[in-house]
Amino acid sequence: MTNEILSSETVFRGRAFKIQQDRVQRPNGPQTYDTVHHIGAVAMVPVDSDGRILFVSQYRHAARHRLLELPAGTLEEDEPVEETAQRELREEVGMAPGRLTKLADFFLAPGYSTERMHIYLAEDLRPDSLAGDEDEELETKRLTLDEAFAAIHSGEIEDAKTMLGLFLFKEYLTKKELGSA
Repeated sequence: MTNEILSSETVFRGRAFKIQQDRVQRPNGPQTYDTVHHIGAVAMVPVDSDGRILFVSQYRHAARHRLLELPAGTLEEDEPVEETAQRELREEVGMAPGRLTKLADFFLAPGYSTERMHIYLAEDLRPDSLAGDEDEELETKRLTLDEAFAAIHSGEIEDAKTMLGLFLFKEYLTKKELGSA
């Protein structure tokens, strides 16, 4: 039998994820795999009544500088994904969506991680703030879609989920214009 897990051990447990080391029987013999287990996350493309997209600028320690990103956050245990999207939007930009439309969900790095990202379009925004995480220092920035794509091309936006969210939103708008969304 191939792909049978022969042994499994949690080698690290942190605040946001754990790392598991598995010994797996493969066709060419036993192999060892390290896997980051993450509960999953959600990102939103929040569009205001003027058609501008709300972004957050925040320090990301792994990148060692501030990144301009779509609002996003980690799922809570047993919290439905749409509720996470609503909560995170209220925490990060102080707005609640009247309507959420799922654009996609995908693995971020399936070669080593179980993390699945869900991206939603958030429309009909209304002010409704929740207190954010104490380790976040967020600044909100509003850009048109054209300005956002210019920010990708200039290197101001370097975050993959943000880039994908913007491409998905652009595709959504195109389909809507053609009457197929």
